[in-house]
Amino acid sequence: MKRFKNILFFADGSLEPGPALDRAVALARANNVRLTVADVIEEQEASPRIRTTFGSDLNEILAEHRRQTLEEMVQPFNASDDIIYTRVLSGTPFIEVVRSVLSGGYDLVIKTCRPPEGLSEYLLGSTDMHLMRKCPCPVWIDRPAAALPYRCILAAVDPLDEDSKANAGLIMDLATSLADRESATLSVVHAWQVYGESMLRSGRVRVPADQLEQHMEQTRQQHADALNRLLEGYGLSTEDPQVHLVKGDPAGTIRRLSTTLAADLIVMGTVGRTGIPGFFIGNTAEEVLQSTRTSVLAVKPTDFVSPVAPARMA
Repeated sequence: MKRFKNILFFADGSLEPGPALDRAVALARANNVRLTVADVIEEQEASPRIRTTFGSDLNEILAEHRRQTLEEMVQPFNASDDIIYTRVLSGTPFIEVVRSVLSGGYDLVIKTCRPPEGLSEYLLGSTDMHLMRKCPCPVWIDRPAAALPYRCILAAVDPLDEDSKANAGLIMDLATSLADRESATLSVVHAWQVYGESMLRSGRVRVPADQLEQHMEQTRQQHADALNRLLEGYGLSTEDPQVHLVKGDPAGTIRRLSTTLAADLIVMGTVGRTGIPGFFIGNTAEEVLQSTRTSVLAVKPTDFVSPVAPARMA
């Protein structure tokens, strides 16, 4: 079971507790670990008039107000055995969160999804996407309307991709651990496809139909074998009804299956073979993140290096 040791909840302007904070507190309690509830205020231009009138500049006033709000948010959770801290940072939100992860040793960031103002509630906001791309630890973006507790968790894995293969074990660790804690059902999906299949079937390429079908079956079996090797350590196999080995486009498959299962959380990897820090494996992760109505726990490879530079020491 995956155990977190240092959790950061990013309030992102929230004024009151919500399901995401409930999950963060419950997870911290279950693991008996530290939870930091933090927010970031964007620096405002100094105003001599405000300092003269109030004895502080605008940034100090905003920071103090936000600090008081965070204290009020966590107050209902502060039992004698809780370890909950509050912190207010200043700067660009996603940059300061990533810098906090780098300097503070956080191993999980949790926040509520914040869609772009005036656009679909299902879209992720720019800060959400920046964290998904650039934060080195797992990032859990919770949908405001998600069930509490979750009822169904979907783990999306790719045990054959060399860049995401090591990540598949971490995805399964997280998904099984959370499913156990939330008493949720766990499903696993892996999508496979044959490159150029439509062209091969078009007749323009002279591949006999029986040879093409044999190639398709060999490809399916290769993926099935890899998936079974991964799932063996979790007491699962491709014979189990909750394991879905699906022929098709990965992004579309994950999106459709999450809808069919009414999944509350997708656990998936986001970084891989491009070799460019902070970018996704092709378009799969981005397509899923920007089209699903489901909460997402995004996992990076252990060797991922964030493109965000650590804060300079004073």
